[in-house]
Amino acid sequence: MALITRVSRLFRADFHAVLDRIEEPDLLLRQAVREMEEELARDEQRFKLLHQEQGQFVSRKGDIDQALQEIGQELDVCFAAGQEELARSTIKRRLETERFAKYLSRKINALQQEIAGLGARIEQNRIHLDSMRQKAELLAEEHLSSRCHAPMETPDISVQPEEIEVAFLREKQNRSAS
Repeated sequence: MALITRVSRLFRADFHAVLDRIEEPDLLLRQAVREMEEELARDEQRFKLLHQEQGQFVSRKGDIDQALQEIGQELDVCFAAGQEELARSTIKRRLETERFAKYLSRKINALQQEIAGLGARIEQNRIHLDSMRQKAELLAEEHLSSRCHAPMETPDISVQPEEIEVAFLREKQNRSAS
């Protein structure tokens, strides 16, 4: 049983090696780099949109805080004039405005967390993309150099015993003639 497992592992390893040679790793790496660049561009666009949205919420929160101050002044006027019914209506507006202000605060905090997480992911992806680009450049250089310099074939330099004897006899003859 173990022998069959080992043979199947060897077969799979050889099969994967053949696939690796067929698939041209430099093309796959360049495609991966392109996909990473597209994803990074989408994340950066999302990052900008989140910043704009956060700015809008902060601006709106400032308007709400100003409105709360004005409502407080209106309440002072209502109580000074003895208008309890008008004061109740103003207090209702103040409570609704305060709840909306809390909602905006929660939304701003959530956006800040999302922006921080996305910013960290963008930075991490940039580092990874730079690494992949460097690998792609190295692989492209290796690919070009392998095409420019064809692998040198090892010549057959083996010498047969008969050749040795013939060369020996020639040398012996040349030395005896001199």
